[in-house]
Amino acid sequence: MRFPLADWIDDHSECRHRLGSSGMEGAVRHPLPTRRQVREASEDSLRALLARDHRVDPRRIFLTPGATEANASILLFLARHRLGGSRRCRVRYPEYPPIFDTARSLGWVPTEKAGDVTIAITSLPRNPEGDLWPRSELEDWIEGAKDWVVDETFREFSGQPSLSVRNRPGCWVSGTFTKFYAADDLRVGWVVAPEDEREKFSRFHGLLYDSLPRYSVAGALECLRARATIRREVTAIVRSNLAALRTGLPDAHSPVGPTYFDRVPNVDGDTLARRCLAASVLVCPGSLFGDPTGVRICLTQRSFPKDFAAYLAVRRRLAHQ
Repeated sequence: MRFPLADWIDDHSECRHRLGSSGMEGAVRHPLPTRRQVREASEDSLRALLARDHRVDPRRIFLTPGATEANASILLFLARHRLGGSRRCRVRYPEYPPIFDTARSLGWVPTEKAGDVTIAITSLPRNPEGDLWPRSELEDWIEGAKDWVVDETFREFSGQPSLSVRNRPGCWVSGTFTKFYAADDLRVGWVVAPEDEREKFSRFHGLLYDSLPRYSVAGALECLRARATIRREVTAIVRSNLAALRTGLPDAHSPVGPTYFDRVPNVDGDTLARRCLAASVLVCPGSLFGDPTGVRICLTQRSFPKDFAAYLAVRRRLAHQ
C-alpha cells in the first residue's frame, strides 16, 4: 500500500483501456546509462544541470528519491520552523492528494478560503486539471501566505520556466523525472529552496537523506542531456491525444499538463469511475483529489484515442440515463 490514488491505479491495472497514469512510462523510453556513466555520475553534476535549468544557485538544489519525498521534506521542514503561526494551509481542490494529505498529517488544516495562512500549496501545471495559472491568479492564490510550495512535476510538459527563476522569498519548488521522462525506475526528485532558507534546509535535508543510488543519478543526467529528443517524442504523443480529446469533447479546454479533469453534469465522479471499471476503462475518481464532481483522464499513452473512445461510450450512456 502507498496512498489511495496510487493504489487505485495499481489495483485496476488489468483494465484494457488505461487512462489512469499521468506519466509517459510505456509510451516513451528514457536513455539508459552505461556502466562507465554510472561509475562517473555525481550528484554535484546533476545539481549543476538542474540549477542551470531553474536558473538558480546550485546550492539551492536538494536531491530526494522523488517528488513525493521532496514535498514531504519541505512540509516537514516548514512544520518544524513555523511553529506558533497559523495552522491553516491553503489548497484549491481538486489537487494531487499526497500534497494536502501530507500537510494534514503534519497538523495543518487545509482550507480554500482567502486570508492569512502559514503555507499555500499547489501543483502547477495542475494535477488533475492540467491548467497553468496566469500570473494574476497565482498572485491571488499566494496572497497572505508566508510560504508557498509548488509541485512542478508536470512543468516539462508545459515548456514554461520554473517559478524558481523569480527568486521570490518563501517560494519552494519540487520536481521529478518520473512523468515527462518516463523514468519511474530512477528514484530522483528535487527541491529548490528559497535563497534565504537554503542553509537551514541544507542541515535539515542532511538528516533525512543519504546519497541517491548512483544508477539513478546517472540516468537522470542522461535524461537531461537527451531532453530535446525526449521532448519531441512526448510532444507528438500529447498533441495527438489533445486532438482526440477535443474531437470527443469539443467544449473541453486544452490542458498544458498531461491530465484533464472531466465533469459530467448531474453525474458524480465516483459513479462514473465505477461504471468505467465495469467496461474495463480506468480513470481516477475526483474524490481522491478532494473534488467528487469529476474524474481525471490522462493523455500520456499512445493508445489514448482508442481508450478515450471507450471512455466516451460509458460517459454517454451514463449521462443519458
